[in-house]
Amino acid sequence: MDKSIYGVILAGGQGTRMGNIDKPKQFLEVGGKPVIIHTVEKFIVNPNFTQIIVLAPKQWLAYTKDIIHRYIPDQNKTVVIEGGSTRNETIMNSIRYIEEQGKLTDDTIIVTHDSVRPFVTYRIIEENIRYAQKCGACDTVIPASDTIVESIGGEFISNIPDRKIMYQGQTPQSFKAKKLRKVYESLTPEEKEILTDACKIYVLKKEPVHLVEGEVSNIKITYPHDLRVAEAILGGGR
Repeated sequence: MDKSIYGVILAGGQGTRMGNIDKPKQFLEVGGKPVIIHTVEKFIVNPNFTQIIVLAPKQWLAYTKDIIHRYIPDQNKTVVIEGGSTRNETIMNSIRYIEEQGKLTDDTIIVTHDSVRPFVTYRIIEENIRYAQKCGACDTVIPASDTIVESIGGEFISNIPDRKIMYQGQTPQSFKAKKLRKVYESLTPEEKEILTDACKIYVLKKEPVHLVEGEVSNIKITYPHDLRVAEAILGGGR
């Protein structure tokens, strides 16, 4: 397998929805370790990655480097760099870093993943690598389990789409890095304003994105309740 494959861990969140906490949610402890460490470990054990790039806010760079150094034994396989002002600018920083190392080719794959999704499986990562190589872009999703209600004004129902064709997005989202940057740079400032994630870059330009089947357990730790769920998954019984 081509070894020009990078894990890109997005650790730019500030944890505002966690309530009054003094550190971003990726640094909160679950099962005796920071959430981000559980996540990085899932990538470290996969031998296909050239390197794991962790992107953190400027004010948390030193702290992130410290905990990675403390918990991750293979220091040669991880690097911590500064993220950008948005999710997609953070991803662009990772591509720029790869380019600066002289490693960016047309076939370079980046597997981008939320630092607060610590239960991603080996299978999900493997399938992201495979479909990014085969199709150029892929997104991890699960079928919508609830009815999706659309409301344009937030007061009344505008539409109820057919649940059978609805999916809930997870991560990883994986791409051929040079193609992702090229498509991103083709967007207008107005298009960049409405981006919610990296796959929407492709959707806006009518580029295909392959679906990878996610897992219900691949939860994103966003609210205090999610920490309790995470502890239960780990068997901690918080």
